[in-house]
Amino acid sequence: QVQLVESGGGSVQSGGSLRLSCAASGYSGRRYCMGWFRQAPGKEREGVATIDSDGTTTYGDSVKGRFTISQDNAKNTLYLQMNSLKPEDTAMYYCAAAGGPSRCDVGGYHALSYWGQGTQVTVSS
Repeated sequence: QVQLVESGGGSVQSGGSLRLSCAASGYSGRRYCMGWFRQAPGKEREGVATIDSDGTTTYGDSVKGRFTISQDNAKNTLYLQMNSLKPEDTAMYYCAAAGGPSRCDVGGYHALSYWGQGTQVTVSS
């Protein structure tokens, strides 16, 4: 069973930066799509960024140019570097992973089987 544990969230002022990490365990073979999603109170879940097994990345329109997704397979860790943070980035951020071949884009959260518990990001103005 794949387990995902996020870390790195916190409170930061507008314009600041944070790096989220997602430690993955329980993989018995090949890796597939992984991604970051977020949800603010009263809002729908939103795709932030995804990365496929071949390194292909996708980003939500609201974070393009500010956020970067990456992964370190040797450390079994997924990252999200967030720069130029805005108050509207405030949300719970979740790491997710697919259990097999699947679509891999920010609109495809329903295709991902494994989810972490989330880490809170709060950006103040």
